Amino acid sequence: MLPPDTSAVQLSPDEVVRFSRHLILPEIGMEGQKRLKAASVLCVGTGGLGSPLLLYLAAAGVGRLGIVDFDVVDHSNLQRQVIHGTSWVGKPKIESAKARIHEINPHCQVDLYETALTSENALEIIAGYDIVCDGTDNFPTRYLVNDACVLLDKPNVYGSIFRFEGQATVFNYQGGPNYRDLFPEPPPPGMVPSCAEGGVVGVLPGIIGVIQATEAVKLITGIGTSLSGRLLLFDALKMSFRELKLRPNPERSVIDKLIDYQEFCGVGGSAPGQEEAGSVATISVGELKTLLDGPQDDLLLLDVRNPPEAEIAVIPGAVLVPLDRIESGEAIEEVRRLVSGKRLYVHCKLGGRSAKALIALGRHGIDGVNVQGGIDAWSQEVDPDVPRY
Repeated sequence: MLPPDTSAVQLSPDEVVRFSRHLILPEIGMEGQKRLKAASVLCVGTGGLGSPLLLYLAAAGVGRLGIVDFDVVDHSNLQRQVIHGTSWVGKPKIESAKARIHEINPHCQVDLYETALTSENALEIIAGYDIVCDGTDNFPTRYLVNDACVLLDKPNVYGSIFRFEGQATVFNYQGGPNYRDLFPEPPPPGMVPSCAEGGVVGVLPGIIGVIQATEAVKLITGIGTSLSGRLLLFDALKMSFRELKLRPNPERSVIDKLIDYQEFCGVGGSAPGQEEAGSVATISVGELKTLLDGPQDDLLLLDVRNPPEAEIAVIPGAVLVPLDRIESGEAIEEVRRLVSGKRLYVHCKLGGRSAKALIALGRHGIDGVNVQGGIDAWSQEVDPDVPRY
């Protein structure tokens, strides 16, 4: 990455006051602040990571920010996506983010891309920016961002979060490793739960997102030592940081084009475990409601969510046996006793964990039917009094 051209950049009197705490830092000074104003950063996602990223990059004085997102603000976002507010619920996240950024720094140009990043548009969108910050939450987009950055020779400031743990690094910088050196192949579909299923403590994305913003500021201004070649791991419960060294893999396949990343990651494709998951029989929540309205003597509805989730909302009559107890084998005989002589239906929050439970049970000769969409679909289509979470 070349330093931004500051030959034509000037700071207004308002900007001098606004960024005065930067200007008096010898490491940044006037030249560093001009570099920030001349720089452009693309943030993919305005969720838990994108929120603090954008807030602090705007506050730092980055002159141009691009935002890629096609989602709308939901009440469940507000626990951690601090760039959004209650008044923006139901409205596009990119518009909410732009409004908040201009409250912080009206001098910042904000370009919006209300679309999913795809193999068809990624190169065109990313080409116009100096740095890309990955605030995504799914494997297909992470691989896409990585490969596009490699092809365009753009630094990729990476972060990810789950439950109480997060990680951050800088990929594709000055000959350093990229995402495929850390994860050559994606995990089997459903193996890594999303935050929607596994949960995340609200402050965690703030910490990781601010680390990403710090790395972006350092790359732009040319100060300090970047995280390139180092994966920073954070454990919020232990309040501990540790590092793993990353190196480019000389045997890694050459990245020479963008591919179908949904297929590569097994989303609707044939990655390990996908064919088995696709073989699970399903039933809609409407069909389940019809069954539950009738005689239930020969029916067992199994809930494989975690106990804290069952404290939030339940489908009446469901028996709770968490997925981890099924996959470990601990609960197999318990389920066998419960289901004896009955038809088995299994649900979770969204349908992924219940499919995994049925696969595990099937290996022990216990067959059943998966409830599509889980309790979330039940709340939306059958009983709106059941809380969504």
